[in-house]
Amino acid sequence: MTHTPTDQPIDPDRTPDLLRSSIDAAFPRIVGQLSELVAIRGIAWEAFDAQELEASAAAVADLVRGVGIEDVRILRVDNEGTPGGPAVVARRPAAAGRPTVLLYAHHDVQPPGDESLWESPPFEATERDGRLYGRGAADDKAGIMAHIGAFGALSEVLGDSFGVGVTLFIEGEEEAGSPTFRTFLDTYRDDLEADVIVVADSSNWRVGVPALTTSLRGLVDGTIEVRVLEHAVHSGMFGGPVLDAPTLLARLIATLHDDAGDVAIAGLAGRDDAAVDYPEQDYRSDASVLDGVQLAGTGSIASRLWHKPALSIIGMDIPSVAVSSNTLLPRARAKFSLRLAPGQDPGAAMAAVRAHVEAQAPFGAQVLFEPGETGSPFRTDTTEPASRLALESLKEAWGVEAVEAGMGGSIPFIADLTEVFPSAQILITGVEDPDSRAHSANESLHLEEFKKAILAEAILLARIDDGGLTRQ
Repeated sequence: MTHTPTDQPIDPDRTPDLLRSSIDAAFPRIVGQLSELVAIRGIAWEAFDAQELEASAAAVADLVRGVGIEDVRILRVDNEGTPGGPAVVARRPAAAGRPTVLLYAHHDVQPPGDESLWESPPFEATERDGRLYGRGAADDKAGIMAHIGAFGALSEVLGDSFGVGVTLFIEGEEEAGSPTFRTFLDTYRDDLEADVIVVADSSNWRVGVPALTTSLRGLVDGTIEVRVLEHAVHSGMFGGPVLDAPTLLARLIATLHDDAGDVAIAGLAGRDDAAVDYPEQDYRSDASVLDGVQLAGTGSIASRLWHKPALSIIGMDIPSVAVSSNTLLPRARAKFSLRLAPGQDPGAAMAAVRAHVEAQAPFGAQVLFEPGETGSPFRTDTTEPASRLALESLKEAWGVEAVEAGMGGSIPFIADLTEVFPSAQILITGVEDPDSRAHSANESLHLEEFKKAILAEAILLARIDDGGLTRQ
């Protein structure tokens, strides 16, 4: 794409309308390019073809070059001798005195899972009822195309007068837990340094209402093992005086929540102060809660999702029903996942879980605790100029006020970004909505919302270019 010559600066008040027209005209092409990305099975897990991941990175690099950025590289770093996933880093330097914005997304995707659950092939982008279905259509190849589409519109509308420095960082291993992310930041810090970081990997409030994600819960996980016998014994001959390990593990797990369903581990932070309402019927629909199932916990639903801890058992090691026998099992193990409220120290949370399970050993069973991964929570300072500009840009693109929303999930690498670039203002945006079903079968993207997300980012960058970070 060539830059439009600009003899005179464009009136900033006209810029949003010009950007809207540019994006409207380019949108069919953008959706087509997104569909081509969806067709690439770029999965960063060892069990999948690494060449597909390389092809995904190469396709993204070509798309970035197509909007006029010439400095495009595919980079990776080693993780204990094993190469990390291929990341695309593209840079257009800032004009003198202008800030630099880093635009983050990831090109790797989740495995498709059981393909029989998909209504159309997972790696064949399919449009139905205004939504584009396919693995990665929303998470996060749409984030990539939002960045590319916004930059392309700015180049067409503002031409060479657009002076903000733009760096695209398109990661290639996010769905595998970003194992080399911190090393990558440390290695290429100078290339990634920015005044503002836009992470396009979150969700909007609902169709028709945008959101800026202003808080993330942190995460700790680990395993709990209960042991009661040296070896398995016949349940008929020895059952009664001693309880089997799965039963005792179940009793231990039951102590992790109180009767209301709140997490019952002492020392964990939590607040009931969410500024927006999440109606119960909306939550039930969005989360597919079955009729008759009571919701757990106390306080507002939004606070339970964003500002309080949430603990789940996500796996258990016991024999399956298909291979079960009349045996007292000597040991059983479970993996827990604990979401942390903003402000909670992950190390303190892990210690609190350990102290709780060791103190709750049922019937004197041996309890072994093995800590796992940790990730810090995050909170945006919405008084910062970049946050203000983002909220204004979302409102202009959608025509309604944006919600300052928390996110119940965690993005652990956000903590790395804040540590490596402490002076950068971090904005978490997204293209998803509650029905996008990221990580699930029939993942999809609402196309009209996608178009608005592109426009919002383009307006944001234009406002930054117009001095918005320093204007009071």
